[in-house]
Amino acid sequence: MFESVLVANRGEIASRVIHTVRKMGLKAIAVYSEADADLPFVGQADEAILIGPPDPRRSYLDIDAVLEAAKRTNARAIHPGYGFLAENADFAQRVIDEGLAWVGPPPLAIARMGDKINARNLMMDAGVPVASGTWEPVPDVEAAIEEARRLGYPVMVKAAGGGGGIGMGAAFDEAALRKAYETARRATERFAGSAGRRSGAPSRDPGILLERYIEHARHVEVQILGLADGTVVALGERDCSVQRRHQKVVEETPSPGVRPELRARMLEAAVRAGEAVGYRGAGTVECLVDPVAQDFVFLEMNTRLQVEHPITEMVTGVDLVEQQLLIAAGEEAAYGSGPSGHAIEFRIYAEDPERFFPSPGEIKVWEEPMGEGIRIDAGYAEGNTVTPFYDPLLAKLCVYGADRAAVLERARAAVEVFRIEGLKSNLPFFTELLDDAEFAQGTYDTGLVARMRAS
Repeated sequence: MFESVLVANRGEIASRVIHTVRKMGLKAIAVYSEADADLPFVGQADEAILIGPPDPRRSYLDIDAVLEAAKRTNARAIHPGYGFLAENADFAQRVIDEGLAWVGPPPLAIARMGDKINARNLMMDAGVPVASGTWEPVPDVEAAIEEARRLGYPVMVKAAGGGGGIGMGAAFDEAALRKAYETARRATERFAGSAGRRSGAPSRDPGILLERYIEHARHVEVQILGLADGTVVALGERDCSVQRRHQKVVEETPSPGVRPELRARMLEAAVRAGEAVGYRGAGTVECLVDPVAQDFVFLEMNTRLQVEHPITEMVTGVDLVEQQLLIAAGEEAAYGSGPSGHAIEFRIYAEDPERFFPSPGEIKVWEEPMGEGIRIDAGYAEGNTVTPFYDPLLAKLCVYGADRAAVLERARAAVEVFRIEGLKSNLPFFTELLDDAEFAQGTYDTGLVARMRAS
């Protein structure tokens, strides 16, 4: 096992990783930008290095600056968290070339799964169900219209290289397809350009993918671990269907929309997906589920730790960051005997709870709920300032209980007493969500938030 770990991230995920690194008796090294100097994760680390100004391209996305910090501190491993450089295959290879342990999957696996078109083709070859769609990039809007006629409306238009819902849009007719294609085209050009700027390589031609759109689908993902000996195991699923603008807001495990037979098929397919790319470490196989037909198709693979990993930890008793570190060191992992109970995560953002627009500012009051079954992964504290430079995620409120009914009751009480003042947060939205009949009954899908705001 390496003796020190540099955490190439910020905020709550940096704090989360630092916690486990220190729990394991290892030295935790943080890197931070000028905007984050006063955030909790900087003080929680054993050593912290300033790597640049607030602009992420000159700090957290600056590969040379991160690697230079690793050299200065004699770090022996790098954990990327999620976002920023976590799914950058070039960065992963640079870390390995420097003789450091990369706490993540092999660079080739990252690269192969980073392109949605390539990923769906690989999954089809591995026997993982995929939606009807295009097997090559769609070169222009007229070709997209022809493909949509072949597939049948509605279709989902995606930026092949984008993640987290970037460049996605559903089209129910030709006019909507033209608009969605243009949105995806702009997103792919931005993605290709930023990837080139980060790596120094020329920008890639943008790729756009079309898939048959599944109406009233649930977004369900499977947590996998690729062990050091090549074995891939699945640790249960998480339902991520509560979304705004294709961005997750609430997740729960197990999914109330997945029956045991479907769950078994999904977990088996996720293991096949991991095996197909020689996966190592923690990753997630994301799927779209038809809750009526009780069937699913592959959506994408996230080659990193997910934001919502704490709820899997709560129902399995497994520290996923610890397993990542053990696997990266080539040691034997211990992934438990299976999930028990129920857990829900609420992502608390500095944003307007009605339109979900970012709302930076100073946090004047921060009072967290406490008690049995409550876990808070926070990136901020009272007196900190949320700047406009980064994602406005403040914290994750995670609630565990014996069953879903107990978790909902506990969650209502926790949301009610959680106080954040001085800026807007989406806490009031969670009160509204917990009173929503669809969510309370567990019958919701990815359109829930849009229906709540349309009513």
